[in-house]
Amino acid sequence: MRGAAMQLQYLYLCPICLTIAAVFIVVEKAKSYLVADVIKGVASCFFVILGVLGAFGSSDPVLARYVVAGLVLGAVADVLLNLRYVYEGSKGQLAFLAGILVFLVGHVAYIVACLPYASQPVIAFVLGAVLAAVLLYWIFGRIEAKIAFKVFGVFYIGVITVLNCLALVVLVGNPTAHWEVFLCGTLLFLASDVILILNTFGSKQSFLMRIANLMLYYVGQLLIALSLQLPL
Repeated sequence: MRGAAMQLQYLYLCPICLTIAAVFIVVEKAKSYLVADVIKGVASCFFVILGVLGAFGSSDPVLARYVVAGLVLGAVADVLLNLRYVYEGSKGQLAFLAGILVFLVGHVAYIVACLPYASQPVIAFVLGAVLAAVLLYWIFGRIEAKIAFKVFGVFYIGVITVLNCLALVVLVGNPTAHWEVFLCGTLLFLASDVILILNTFGSKQSFLMRIANLMLYYVGQLLIALSLQLPL
């Protein structure tokens, strides 16, 4: 990993992204929701830029395109999710569901990027389905949500859990720096989403959990973007 780390460029974009994300958290806490959503979108643009710059030097342009597509969809979903605070009632809920859907499509893009490198994709999908069922059982025992959110949640958690299992299977068959960093990114993404669900639909909301949710998410996306600069 030390030699691989020396190949990384544009690392200065990471602290910029995280600093803007921190500003977003402060502004959101102050309930300036429209301004906060704009700042959040700006923060997300930095992991997209990082991914695009890394894609130029990728040895697999097809994989790079799918990863960048996932990053772009994640940035769009970030803005949509926070519109639930800008708009009240059904409009806000619809924006939130739209954000989940866009994130889901982004995860599918990451899965497509991984598939050509997976020697045993069936194992990953079966393991992912089993782990998703266990995780959903645990989550649903701790939250109260409308049926629409639960339906979206089933598909969403299922897809991101499969993504993590697939990335693990790929790493086992291809133990490279690229897949190490990519898997770390997807794991942080999953942890972030679990915290988001518990904090949004749980019995009480915690500002510390919100911070954890967002920081894990941004670090996860940055790692996924950085993976494009590492050897496959």
